[in-house]
Amino acid sequence: MKDQFLLDPSVVFLNHGSFGACPRPVFEAYQAFQRELERQPVEFLALERELPVLLDRARIALAEYVGAPPDDLAFATNTSSALNAVIRSLDLRAGDEVLLGDAEYGGMELLWEYVARRTGATITRAPFDELAPGERTRIIFCSHIEWISGRVNDVASLCERARAAGALSIVDGAHAPGQIPLDLQSLGADVYAGNCHKWLCAPKGSAFLYARPAAQQLIDPLVVSWDWVEGAAFHELHRWQGTRDPSAFLAVPTAIDFQAAHDWPTIQARCHRLLERVRDGIGLEPLTDAFVQMLGFRLPVTDGLAFKRDLYTRHRIEVPVVETRDGWTLRVSIQAYNDEGDVDALLAALP
Repeated sequence: MKDQFLLDPSVVFLNHGSFGACPRPVFEAYQAFQRELERQPVEFLALERELPVLLDRARIALAEYVGAPPDDLAFATNTSSALNAVIRSLDLRAGDEVLLGDAEYGGMELLWEYVARRTGATITRAPFDELAPGERTRIIFCSHIEWISGRVNDVASLCERARAAGALSIVDGAHAPGQIPLDLQSLGADVYAGNCHKWLCAPKGSAFLYARPAAQQLIDPLVVSWDWVEGAAFHELHRWQGTRDPSAFLAVPTAIDFQAAHDWPTIQARCHRLLERVRDGIGLEPLTDAFVQMLGFRLPVTDGLAFKRDLYTRHRIEVPVVETRDGWTLRVSIQAYNDEGDVDALLAALP
């Protein structure tokens, strides 16, 4: 499917997990909305005209895709901004415990440390399988798919334990939509944020925030503006973000349709097999066995950034190399546009 994407054909692109990649038909739909915006900005953006109808149509399609009631889902520009809205709204105090997985995204780690400094709350970290709420636990925060290892966590069972302990469960689902099936109602998280621009292959700047009705009153939007009116629904309170281009949101249904038209489960299975071939031939220790289309490996080097730079400049291989608490990690992502030749290029370059 390389011809369906706009990626530079001279690059072996094994880094879908960072920012995603948009198929041509989805990008064309995105640009069509942008042209309509520029043709008549007032007609397109005014809340009393087209925008609410267009956003509702896209939001309802996305809600069906992720298994959520439409009124409990709001668009966001990315998972980080959605989770900022949630976490910075929480009424945490000294003595409150926030329980985190020990493999969370670095940006979220910084956010929680910032909130802890301002509130006096205590952060406790543990491996996902050892997360257990205690008497002081107010929040449990974890990733559905870990950003560096690619491990898929059983968040449903953790959310059930959180609810039994009276703690709020917040799930970072940045890598989940489009990589694994979602049914947010069954999953049981109080709050869930996910990206559409990564594995769902929607344009950059498209993501969502989901919250169960009982948790919605805890969350203030990042932007308080014209939609902040009495009786507004959750998705309406988070709808108006000032003057910005909503085209990425509106193109999400096209991304959903694109995957449906190309038998995406079969493509995902092929991608998983390619990643298994990487695992079996790379000669490095994988960080997990519970992966789908993204997998991290321990990298025994002292200068990971030089290693990454060398892979790109000498071999034109785009793959992330990240320093973690456990040393350097090489993370490989496989998407529909990858093939055996991409895997062969990586395996040939590493020695």
